Amino acid sequence: MSDALVSLQRRGTAAVITLDRPDRMNALSREALALLGRAARDAIADAGVRVIVLTGSGDKAFSAGADLKERRGMSDDDVREQLGRYRSEIGVIDQSPKPVVAAINGVALGGGLELALACDLRVAAPSAVIGLPETTLGIIPAAGGTQRLARIVGEARAKELILLGRRLTAAEGLAWGLVNRVSPPDTPVLEDTLHFVEPILNGAPIAQASALAAIDASYDVGLARGLELEQVYYDACLRSADRRIALEAFAQKKKPNFEGR
Repeated sequence: MSDALVSLQRRGTAAVITLDRPDRMNALSREALALLGRAARDAIADAGVRVIVLTGSGDKAFSAGADLKERRGMSDDDVREQLGRYRSEIGVIDQSPKPVVAAINGVALGGGLELALACDLRVAAPSAVIGLPETTLGIIPAAGGTQRLARIVGEARAKELILLGRRLTAAEGLAWGLVNRVSPPDTPVLEDTLHFVEPILNGAPIAQASALAAIDASYDVGLARGLELEQVYYDACLRSADRRIALEAFAQKKKPNFEGR
């Protein structure tokens, strides 16, 4: 799939979704959000895809967030509708049964960082700058930022980033636990990310999906119920052919070749 604003390409068993508005810092307009959601749904439905990588075009911005030029012409109700679109389209990424990794190639601010927060893992270029500056503009991060950020970095860090309108370097984001890896200086972040996710590409898809579901479920329930759900998701792995493949490979001292069934 390739559209003017978003592209979807296969790199082996990885699907790479690229926000392609470099002239607008890959800002998230109505159309861009809709195309992003469609690309994510297509990647999830593709049985040959093991991992989804989300990045931006160019080397300046992953995404600078909302398209403020478009936003200026919106009524209050239009903005409310756009927030609903953020929830539904970014929600596809957040709820993906396949791992989603953000390759943050530059600035990730506001809705751009909120998009990255919906991913399971984040890899940043050394030049990346990340932040949620909405309170300095008289609003709040309402595309999931107030909820997902605290779950990733903790309440105190989240309040600091949001209330102070701070912008972090990639190194600071790594120290905070906001990003999982900073790419080497002379390595394109997309290529580094594809190398980083090789263990996922070679892993057991059913086990990975079950692990993601169990972790996500823990946010909505108490510990006792979370432990019960963990057993439910483990049982899906127990019944899989991949588990038997892994046991046989271990016995033969070979690397397992997972089939995703």
